[in-house]
Amino acid sequence: MGSSHYYYFVFSKLVGVVVVVGAALCLADDVYIGTRATYYGSPDCNGNPTGACGYGDYGRTVYNGQVSGVSRLFRNGSGCGACYRVRCKIAAHCSDEGTEVVATDYGEGHYTDFILSTRAYANLAKPNMAADLFAYGVVDVEYRRVPCRYASNLVVKVHERSSYPHYLAILPIYQSGINDVTAVQIWQEDCKEWREMRRVYGAVWDHQNPPLGAAISLRMQVVGGANAEAKWVQLSSVIAADWKAGLTYDAAIQLN
Repeated sequence: MGSSHYYYFVFSKLVGVVVVVGAALCLADDVYIGTRATYYGSPDCNGNPTGACGYGDYGRTVYNGQVSGVSRLFRNGSGCGACYRVRCKIAAHCSDEGTEVVATDYGEGHYTDFILSTRAYANLAKPNMAADLFAYGVVDVEYRRVPCRYASNLVVKVHERSSYPHYLAILPIYQSGINDVTAVQIWQEDCKEWREMRRVYGAVWDHQNPPLGAAISLRMQVVGGANAEAKWVQLSSVIAADWKAGLTYDAAIQLN
């Protein structure tokens, strides 16, 4: 799948959940953490549209294709959408600032935590030095968690496999700040209670027989910040009553 000098390691999980235990959450005010990174090839240098987070084409093009598969940092899918500053450590070829990437996939490589898109891997290099980094295939890097930078609010997308009105699957996109979505609930008006949605895989959550006749309200449990405290963020009437698969809905907030 490439020359013998290159390493390509991407294993997407389209069904089920990848169990990753003991991965630490790296926060923006932490020191950089050392690890290794490789890359995977794609026809347009962007990300993988069938990545394990379930983002589809968004996962291919978000951050201008500056995306990555992650292994320990996947954290059963709660690490989807997290942003990291990554910089490599070969003084002759690597830029001081490195680059920022979004986690959109799960991948395991040659003792690596990051499997970068070709575009992201090239942006680790000093000007005109990308070819030298590609010749290494795997490089030592350091990283830290950083807030994602989006002009958009948080958006709730109705997954393409949803089927109105009996089955609703959603995923949050354009997460900002340093927050992991660790639970999602849907409001059941007739019972006056919040009901748990199921994490299907990655960033995709679903619910059988969702409420009918009115706009749907959600709430998301998010964990982030230096103290990693959990909080609930309510999204009132965020999904239209006549929702359709593939549509997106502006949540009118940013997760800071």
